[in-house]
Amino acid sequence: MNLQSSVEVMPLAQLAQSQRWSLELMHPQEDHLLIWTTRGQGLITLQGIRRGYSAHNAIFIPAGHIWAAELGRQTLGFAIRVPDNGSGRFPDDAQLLRVKDTDSQNELKSLVDSMSREIESGRPLIDEAMAAQSNLLAIWLRRQMQAQESVPRRNAAERLVTRFCDLAAKHYTSGRSMADYAEMLEVTPTHLSRVCRQCAGLTAAEILVQCLVHDARKRLQYGPDTIKQIAKELGFGSPAYFTRFIQHHCGMTPTSLRREAQVVAAE
Repeated sequence: MNLQSSVEVMPLAQLAQSQRWSLELMHPQEDHLLIWTTRGQGLITLQGIRRGYSAHNAIFIPAGHIWAAELGRQTLGFAIRVPDNGSGRFPDDAQLLRVKDTDSQNELKSLVDSMSREIESGRPLIDEAMAAQSNLLAIWLRRQMQAQESVPRRNAAERLVTRFCDLAAKHYTSGRSMADYAEMLEVTPTHLSRVCRQCAGLTAAEILVQCLVHDARKRLQYGPDTIKQIAKELGFGSPAYFTRFIQHHCGMTPTSLRREAQVVAAE
């Protein structure tokens, strides 16, 4: 009997699934995700703050947090998905850690190799084993956080954008207006959009749109729901409005996107 683990270990190329939009559009993370880069550089936006990353960086995105990444052509590394089910005491906030210590780098590599072997073995009690491994991974991550010589404090603009992204992750399908978000954050819509562009390179409205486009594409290309169901669950008033939205932002109708994904999957 070949048992499967709910934890996944994969190369970065597999994380993107050959679909650049799946990483480059802002979106809420479903499971905990740890990215380790061994080569290359690029940009990553965590909780609305855009930063550069390079080799030997550990990037952690907690479940429910909004993020996006631009992987450079030479970027190599791996990613680990861990279900948000209490396995491991992972940090509550997103992290970008530059790990210079060789022993710490080798420790992570050894841990990931062990997780990969356990997953490939398909032995009984695999979920219990992976829960233990995930806890060790969380410990490694928290130790790296403690080892950082200095953690830059967020300024007022960054704190505001982070709070907005936390709200957006929960409510982007609700149809709330910019005025609604600004009121919840006790600022003006203009100020909110200005600081979002300053920190993330996107306005607040653009962040919400990207979350909707990402969710819609994922459901259309990989899910079984009808277009009508997807439109309703994403907060659109009608399938026709949803179709216009997708065609505007993706250059294709929802039906065409779904058909294209089916053709690719069949190849």
